[in-house]
Amino acid sequence: MKAIIGLAEHVGEANGVACTEDDIRRFGFGENPAFQAVIAEVNSTFAGMCLFFPVFSTWYGRPGVFVQDLFVDEQFRSLGIGERLLRHVAGLCRDNGGVYMRLAVDNANTRAHPFYTRLGFAWTNDQRSYIASGPTFAALSETTGEPK
Repeated sequence: MKAIIGLAEHVGEANGVACTEDDIRRFGFGENPAFQAVIAEVNSTFAGMCLFFPVFSTWYGRPGVFVQDLFVDEQFRSLGIGERLLRHVAGLCRDNGGVYMRLAVDNANTRAHPFYTRLGFAWTNDQRSYIASGPTFAALSETTGEPK
């Protein structure tokens, strides 16, 4: 939870975190985990985390990963930990037949943009991210019907 709250604080959204440790246990572990996470430690102290989940591209016809959260504790930034976490996750993806990694970066996270560019990530201007959550998602999920 330290990483999730730390990331939320970093982007000015600390009050928006509704996730609990029980949520992490329920949805991240067990028979059908919704995500995986890699944790970095320095001298047995939490240093960072990369939380990701599998995705599939119909264009590539191959799997990939979506990095939902990459967080490095402030005291460990600029030590290469974020890069090592991403490289490790990319290797896990590759070992499972994956060929790509996607992620989204908060617009206001100006320190992160050059970091990802330096690693070779390309900003895409051909797609826009949308979200349905809260009451919108509830209303959308209540309307069930068979596709025609």
